[in-house]
Amino acid sequence: MQTMVVTQDILSQFKHIVGEAQVLADEETLTEYGHDETEKLLYIPEVVLKPGSTEEIAQIMKICHAHRIPVTPRGAGTGLSGGALPHLGGVVLSLEKLNKILSIDERNLQVITEPGVITEVLQDAVKEKGLFYPPDPSSKGSCLIGGNIAENSGGPRAVKYGVVKDYVLNLEVVLPTGEIMWTGANVLKNATGYNLTQLVVGSEGTLCIVTKIVLKLIPHPQHDLLMLVPFASIEKAGAAVSAIFRAGFVPSALELIEINALQIVSQMVDSSAVPVHEGIEGHLIIEVDGNNLDVLMQEMEAIAMLMTEFDAGDILFADDAQQKAELWKLRRRAAEAVKLEGYTIEEDTVVPRAELPALIKGVKAMGDQYGFKVVCYGHAGDGNLHIRINHPTIKNSHGNPEMTAILKELFVLVKGLGGTISAEHGIGLIQKPYMETVFSKTAIQLMRDIKKAFDPNNILNVGKIFDSKD
Repeated sequence: MQTMVVTQDILSQFKHIVGEAQVLADEETLTEYGHDETEKLLYIPEVVLKPGSTEEIAQIMKICHAHRIPVTPRGAGTGLSGGALPHLGGVVLSLEKLNKILSIDERNLQVITEPGVITEVLQDAVKEKGLFYPPDPSSKGSCLIGGNIAENSGGPRAVKYGVVKDYVLNLEVVLPTGEIMWTGANVLKNATGYNLTQLVVGSEGTLCIVTKIVLKLIPHPQHDLLMLVPFASIEKAGAAVSAIFRAGFVPSALELIEINALQIVSQMVDSSAVPVHEGIEGHLIIEVDGNNLDVLMQEMEAIAMLMTEFDAGDILFADDAQQKAELWKLRRRAAEAVKLEGYTIEEDTVVPRAELPALIKGVKAMGDQYGFKVVCYGHAGDGNLHIRINHPTIKNSHGNPEMTAILKELFVLVKGLGGTISAEHGIGLIQKPYMETVFSKTAIQLMRDIKKAFDPNNILNVGKIFDSKD
């Protein structure tokens, strides 16, 4: 697209709307907001704006729409697909100042929040009322709820409780033209016209800017139990996952972490919580939760017995809250640790859970064939495997023809197993070359048409998911 420069006159208009202190163009700020957690990519915007209200965002969007200035919405910058990268320059619109929980409705089990609230802060606030917002991405201590809406985030407990879309009832949004609207109603059932709310969830900031969010809550479970199961074969660990569900159990979390990833993160956080024995290739973290402790203990004992059929080693049962927290810290910080170790390229594949062994075997064979190291971890209960690649010479997949060809081969394998190329990280900038692997040209054109209906001047997070056409 033809991008417009942010002139001094336009900067003056921005300052009039949000105040001079919230219009930032110094080198340090532009660099900070020019990257997220995606590989090692950096794109410098022209200006960073930090509005404090829906109305301010609407005024900003009207100006950008009129002058065709690219706008990149941004939450906490924890994304892994380049969704918040301002690769066309223009304006980065930070939602971090919209950080209030507006109301917790205990009668109707709902919460209304602004998008700049940290996910864990929201969870803790509703927990004080005995309520539960289950989606919990690994970055929940830093990511913002608005970014979770944009990516339709999941996390470990999606296996039992679902992902973000399953809790969003209604959204206040600002369209790229500056109009403000609500997408639905604060009700549990709604068959009134097209479901605009669910269209916006997972749209990666390409259609509109979310400014208020109405979420469904549920009562918080009273108890949870956790165990760590070692396996001599990573493929047998994957096979055990499907067996747990076939046996009638629905864990609240079921995570896979390969031994290399566990060793790297244990060293980074200086933890000895998990004893590492020779001959172990990976572990499953299995959690059950509910309100009857006796029933939960029976479930854990039955699952442990089932694991022996897959050559599991000695099972570690978490004895107390501290040990549970230590195990979860290791899992949640795995991505950070392996990235620091050189595994900079991450893929967010998902297949039917029974196909996990075939996916793991396939990606390991590709590593041997093309000369890169690979570690796997992720939400095995959903069939969602995070694949981290450490290539000796290639550190960014984006724009690299050799790595693009390798990843296309990976995604052909994933599609052949009945899966798709992203479960919770989104497409953003770096996954869009592979969209035609899983979608027909007709489907992609329909997405382009929807984008154009929302954003006629093509300014909002342009070039994410697919290459938009003016």
